Amino acid sequence: MKSIQLDKDYLQTLIEWRRDFHQYPEVGWLEFRTSSIIANYLNDWGYDVKVGKEVVVGERLGVPEQLILDEYYERAQQNGAPQQWLDKMVGGYTGVIATLDTGKEGPTIAFRVDIDALPILESKENGHIPEQLGFRSKNEGFMHACGHDSHATIGLGFAHQLMHYKEQLKGKIILIFQPAEEGVRGANAIVDSLSLDDVEYLFALHIGTGVPKGTFVAGTYGFLASTKYNVTFTGLASHAGALPERGKNALLASAQATLALHSLPPHSDGVSRVNVGILHAGNGRNIIPSVAEMQLEIRGETTEINEFYEEQVEHVIHGAAAMYNIEATIEKVGRAITVPSDPKLAHILAKAARKTAIEEVIEYQDFKAGSEDATFLMQKVQHNGGQASYSIIGTNLAAGHHHERFDIEEDDMLLAIEIWLNTVFQIYEEL
Repeated sequence: MKSIQLDKDYLQTLIEWRRDFHQYPEVGWLEFRTSSIIANYLNDWGYDVKVGKEVVVGERLGVPEQLILDEYYERAQQNGAPQQWLDKMVGGYTGVIATLDTGKEGPTIAFRVDIDALPILESKENGHIPEQLGFRSKNEGFMHACGHDSHATIGLGFAHQLMHYKEQLKGKIILIFQPAEEGVRGANAIVDSLSLDDVEYLFALHIGTGVPKGTFVAGTYGFLASTKYNVTFTGLASHAGALPERGKNALLASAQATLALHSLPPHSDGVSRVNVGILHAGNGRNIIPSVAEMQLEIRGETTEINEFYEEQVEHVIHGAAAMYNIEATIEKVGRAITVPSDPKLAHILAKAARKTAIEEVIEYQDFKAGSEDATFLMQKVQHNGGQASYSIIGTNLAAGHHHERFDIEEDDMLLAIEIWLNTVFQIYEEL
């Protein structure tokens, strides 16, 4: 089959979807509006759509409190989320899996995008395009600052365009709109969905990440394994002047643990990262602090290195607590592993990309750029005998990822969809 190229006018549809998603950012397990709108489109186009507990079948990490779940559910209702899909997502069971079964013999191919936002206050500066053009976040304190609004749009546009080629398709195509990627919480909760059991080829994609506009990286390796923690130190309050000896100082224990965690030695087998990002303690200058709350993360070049530091974290935290005769509770709220893309599949993907207007195709690249929980989906497909690849579509960024002025160049969404459309038929050709 010849190269598939989309009408440039279709970009306007993508822009409308992306800017709508951008205005209503929802963080992990709160993507009620985003998921409902996606599910509604996919259902209208003829996909078999699953949401709620049909999608989220495993343990959910880092689920917000019930009051927050209720607040965002009501916000979604007020902001146009179709109720028929919302009803199935009560409690934060967000995300969508859609299947197109052609009824013809052929491979099962899955495509995964993430849909969640970040707890970041979006810039109001005049030079910030979403502010200029009127699509800045309406959920104050939350923002699509990593491009997941464009990922959701790429997935939706891809699903829409696939239906134009329905008669030429074979086997099954599965579309995964994953919740809670930030904090690496969502993929592990959906990986055991029955919809994923027979996947032979899995593709995931990210926009930006430092890759220049006009460049496509077909396969990557090097996302760091990671574990995220919430820790609570519980001591005993006392008057700091009158009875200091009766207090059990949670602040000092947490500070001791912070210094020790950041002093952990590097690992001889590869890179590692430790970061205490949040530390809160105390209620007044004359009170021995009874409670301290810490949020931290670790990362490792391999899953094994990360697991090594998981043990070290527990030793350090419980050791610091014992020094001050207090209690420490450790909660894992996110986790990712490291899994390489399959070079053979990356080669097929690169062939498909070269059929588009992409300027440069990098077939395979070591890519140490944070962590990604799509690796759980990749691992499952590979363990079942299939192949998986994680790709990067380049763009010019207004600011770095997780920055209050983050923005992309929207025309790159069109190119990403073209690459995935050509990839489907490239697989057929290879088979």
